[in-house]
Amino acid sequence: MSTEVKVPELPESVADATLVNWHKQVGDFVEEGENLVDLETDKVVLEMPAPVAGVLKEITEEDGATVTSGDVVAMIEAGEKPAGDESASEKAADSSESAAKAQDAQKTASKKPADVDKNASPAARKMGAENNVDTKDVSGSGRGGRVTKGDMKQHLSGGGVRHEERVPMTRMRKRIAERLMDAQQSTAMLTTFNEVNMKPIMDLRKKYQDQFVKKNDIKLGFMSFFVKAAVDALKQFPAVNASIDGDDIIYHNYCDIGIAVSGPRGLVVPILRNSELLGFADIELGIKEFAEKTKSGKLSLEEMTGGTFSITNGGTFGSMLSTPILNPPQSAILGMHNIVERAVVENGEIVIRPMMYLALSYDHRIIDGREAVSFLVAIKNALEDPARMLLNI
Repeated sequence: MSTEVKVPELPESVADATLVNWHKQVGDFVEEGENLVDLETDKVVLEMPAPVAGVLKEITEEDGATVTSGDVVAMIEAGEKPAGDESASEKAADSSESAAKAQDAQKTASKKPADVDKNASPAARKMGAENNVDTKDVSGSGRGGRVTKGDMKQHLSGGGVRHEERVPMTRMRKRIAERLMDAQQSTAMLTTFNEVNMKPIMDLRKKYQDQFVKKNDIKLGFMSFFVKAAVDALKQFPAVNASIDGDDIIYHNYCDIGIAVSGPRGLVVPILRNSELLGFADIELGIKEFAEKTKSGKLSLEEMTGGTFSITNGGTFGSMLSTPILNPPQSAILGMHNIVERAVVENGEIVIRPMMYLALSYDHRIIDGREAVSFLVAIKNALEDPARMLLNI
């Protein structure tokens, strides 16, 4: 009995999606729930699991095809896996291995063959074998650094490494580009800066880190302090937590904080819902979960939808200072940067302190300069005196 593999129901905000990487071939046996193909939308990459166990009988939509909810992309002949049965890919692998062994056997005994470089094309490997050149010593210009036949020719000719490659943008990268351009063109964006002495936070973490880990099974990081400080500041300055819809300003009595996370396919901003109700451990656990899902590609569309304010941490990559771009329809975004020991003046004396520059980009249409500066000062005060966050002052 044949079973159709259909594209799952996509959210209302997503019109279609693209098939980007089939993990199985026709003739392969698949287990129920096993990922068949990646489905890329404007915001996230989803997996399409097999609805039943059986043999992949037909693939009706190839890589790169644009599909919508309910489209049939493959057919599976349901059934149990026969004992000793080999899939098409396994057979192909066996065939390739046999061919490789036969080719190796024809080489002269005085020349020991190099290990097969799987990151080189078959033509490149053949040319390397004929010219006694290890493909691992050649710079690749293909996708993911793959060594091509052209790379081998360039290497053998002794020419300099000058390559060009035209690669289409992924749907996610195109969507990121569109949103960034939209933010630049449709908002009156302005950025204000300040600096914060991180020593009080660092001392607090050092003092209570072991107890925190023992109780919550997760480390106490910097981001939870910034989220808590942002929540307190947003309560004081509700315009920073607001958004524009046409000619209206929408104020929110909740704080859905977006945390920018860099993944293998680009920057994503999952949302910590109701951050005003979360404790430090809840925030750290939420961020850890987002990071793991981003890395594995399992972040859902729902987890990236909405948000009233965002925080991005360029400091993890060594950024000293930047002007973060708004994430519409949000009206502000906080930028964290790297911590550097600098000489500062305290009580008339020059001392060394771990300092961080902060940046707040905001939409000047609904946030005045006084509010923006005051908001950033409120965050600075909360971080330099963490007791404020506990006492609500």
